[in-house]
Amino acid sequence: MDELREQCPWDRKQDIHSLRNLTIEETYELADAILREDWKGIGEELGDVLLHIVFYARLGKEKGAFDITSVINDECEKLIRRHPHIYGDVKVENEDDVKRNWETIKMSEGKSSVLSGVPNGLPAMVKAYRMQEKTKQVGFDWENAGQVWDKVEEEINEFREVSRNGTSRDKLEDEFGDILFSLVNYARFVGIDPETALEKVNLKFKRRFEFIESNSPKPLKEMNLAEMDALWDEAKKLEKEK
Repeated sequence: MDELREQCPWDRKQDIHSLRNLTIEETYELADAILREDWKGIGEELGDVLLHIVFYARLGKEKGAFDITSVINDECEKLIRRHPHIYGDVKVENEDDVKRNWETIKMSEGKSSVLSGVPNGLPAMVKAYRMQEKTKQVGFDWENAGQVWDKVEEEINEFREVSRNGTSRDKLEDEFGDILFSLVNYARFVGIDPETALEKVNLKFKRRFEFIESNSPKPLKEMNLAEMDALWDEAKKLEKEK
């Protein structure tokens, strides 16, 4: 990285802002490889992400803010501080105890809110899940999944009501957001990661629609819905046989 920064015109030109979107892209590529359980791809994408970490550390060094050594040391110290059940005398019974301790320690480090550790730039569904996880650690949570599902049904009924009344688009959007937020909450209660679940459905939809495209006897615009549905069902059947 030192050589690239000093000798390569492209690398010399970069700063934290120009790298930001590239870092997001590399992270999504890693996430995609993980979802496909492509271990070779995971290894390659980890290398790309690591390159970005080293690049930011070099930029920090140029600003006199930090370097790669201080970044790693600070992280090690934080992990030691936040794992008193490993490096101290705190006793824990389970994962929930660990998470509660983690949030308590973060607050003692000067965090202004339990939610301050949830980045504003997260995708909305991931952010909803993380906020719900965070507030759970301080007791702001439902008692059981049945209560959460009741809330899902309540939000759906409210959405239906405002839909029938010809309410404004903003109100419809607000009520629909409530449905999604409550569904994310229910997924969390039953041990499902909603972002992963939705992405798997996205991939399934893409796979089946591409089957329709590749097996259609005529252009899709000339097919009716029943003909496309028949090919969709064929794609589903083939998936089940694998």
